[in-house]
Amino acid sequence: MVKKMARPIVFMFSGQGSQYYHMGKELFKNHAGFRQHMLELDTLLFQYTGRSIVNEIYNDHKSIADTFDTLFYTHPAIFIVEYALCRILLEMGIKPDYLLGSSLGEFTAAAISGIMPIEDMLEFIVKQVAIFEAYCAPGNMIAILHNYALYYAETSIHEYSELTSINYPSHFVVSVDKKKLAIIIEFLKEKNIIYQLLPVCYGFHSSLVEPAEKAFKHFVQTKSYQRPAIPFVSCLAGEKLTEVSNDFFWNIVRKPILFQEAIQYLEKQHECIYVDLGPSGTLANFLKHSHAGNFTGRCYPIMTPFKQELRNVKTIESALR
Repeated sequence: MVKKMARPIVFMFSGQGSQYYHMGKELFKNHAGFRQHMLELDTLLFQYTGRSIVNEIYNDHKSIADTFDTLFYTHPAIFIVEYALCRILLEMGIKPDYLLGSSLGEFTAAAISGIMPIEDMLEFIVKQVAIFEAYCAPGNMIAILHNYALYYAETSIHEYSELTSINYPSHFVVSVDKKKLAIIIEFLKEKNIIYQLLPVCYGFHSSLVEPAEKAFKHFVQTKSYQRPAIPFVSCLAGEKLTEVSNDFFWNIVRKPILFQEAIQYLEKQHECIYVDLGPSGTLANFLKHSHAGNFTGRCYPIMTPFKQELRNVKTIESALR
C-alpha cells in the first residue's frame, strides 16, 4: 500500500563535484535492484565507451580519499548512480511529484521525466565528454565558504573567475582557467577563507566551455525529445520547465546554476518533502542552509561518503511508501 503524501515529493539530482570512488558501494553489494540497474546501464554504456564505468567506480585500487576527476568516467558515473537510485525508489512505489536537476543532474532528471530515452541520454552523456575534451582547455571549479558578496568585492576573484552558482548565502562556486587558479587560491589562503577545489577538470557554467558550443548543439539536433512527463523544476531557469527548446541542454552546461531560485519556486507552490538522489547529499546540505539556516522542511539524503545509504533507503521507504 503506497501512502498518499500530504506534501509533494521532490527528487533532487546533483552534478559534477559530488562524485567519489565507491559511491553507492553498500547498495551495490547489498541491494539487488540497485546492482541490477547499475549493471544494465553499464552494459548500455559499454557500446559507447568500450570500458566498464562500474568497474572504475568500484576500483579495488582506489579509495574514497583518491581524487575521482577523469571526465570520461565521472560524467557517466554520476548519471548511472543517480538513475539507478531513482529506479529503486520508483519500484518501491515512491513517486516524485517534481524532479529537480542541478548541472549534470538535469540530464538525470530529463531521462527520468521521459524527455529523452535512456539509451539516447547515455550516448549524449558520453558524447559530451568527447566534445569537452576536444574543444575546451582545462579548468577548475572552486567552492568558497564565504558570503557571495566576496565575489563582487574582491578583484582577485571576480577578475580571474566566473560565478557559477550561489548555493546559499555563505557558499558559492566559481569556475576558473587552470592558468589562473593559483592567483585565487593564494588570495583565499591569505584571507583564511575556507574553500574546496572540486574534483572537476573543466570550468563548467562559464565562458570556458564556449568553444564546445557548436559541436554540442550539432549533436543535440540529431536527437528527438519530448515534453517532461513528470513536472521538472530546472536549476537553469529556477522554475518549472514547460517545454524543451533547442538550447536547453547547452544552457545547462553553460549558464549559472540557480538552485536557490528553484527551491524558492517550489516553496511558493507547496511545502515539499525533498529526497536527494545525488552521490554526496550535496543538495540536501544546501537546502538545510537555505532560508538563512532556518529551513524546517523534510529532507532526506541517501548517499554520503559515510556508507549509510542502505539504512537511509530503508528510512525513506518507511517514511514515504
